[in-house]
Amino acid sequence: MNVLIVDDEPLARERLSRMVSDLEGYTVLEPSATNGEEALALIDSLKPEIVLLDIRMPGLDGLQVAARLCERETPPAVVFCASPEDYDVEALKAGAVGYVVKPVRTEHLHDALKKAERPNRAQLSALTRPAAESGNGPRSHISARTRKGIELIPLDQVVYFIADHKYVTLRHESGEVLLDEPLKALEDEFGERFVRIHRNALVARDRIERLQRTPLGHFQLFLKGLNGDALIVSRRHVAGVRKMMQGL
Repeated sequence: MNVLIVDDEPLARERLSRMVSDLEGYTVLEPSATNGEEALALIDSLKPEIVLLDIRMPGLDGLQVAARLCERETPPAVVFCASPEDYDVEALKAGAVGYVVKPVRTEHLHDALKKAERPNRAQLSALTRPAAESGNGPRSHISARTRKGIELIPLDQVVYFIADHKYVTLRHESGEVLLDEPLKALEDEFGERFVRIHRNALVARDRIERLQRTPLGHFQLFLKGLNGDALIVSRRHVAGVRKMMQGL
């Protein structure tokens, strides 16, 4: 079986290449991919049967690559490579997807390759997108790089997104994380569940509690889960927010 290795670390790629080459029945495809965008391009051109996919990479991470592969008619099998300090391995177990933990051991790699199955929406639902016939639905979780590594935030725990320069702050039930995704892309993907209240803010529709005008004529939106804190609604979005609230 042909295997494509995807990892941003040269030493990791070389080590995996040697390990796979030593296993009977597997061929390492060249070149390997150093990031998510390269991986998608090489998968198109080389047609691997299995992809050894690092989770933590610059740009598109492994989860985002897997989500895009999941939309395809005949995706390759995916085996995630995860570091214990970078990712919650229990989430991989819950997602029923193939994985190996770094530093990778030969016997674990062999087992993962033998058990590798084509990714499907049911397997990846806990990690990427919900099950849907179209495969084009929004993600059920959002991945964010934090000091803990890569965290998965369930979408139903998100309270709001606020853009600040080149990053977006995601506020959820247990705290905040930073995303490097544009606010417009988040709005396009999650527009049915979130509403824009300001040029730099999206809030979860089901978290809206009340809209209140201040003595100075500004409008504040109070959200469930913010302990009394409120967000400013810009004047151009007040009418839309009011109309949306009438339908809740």
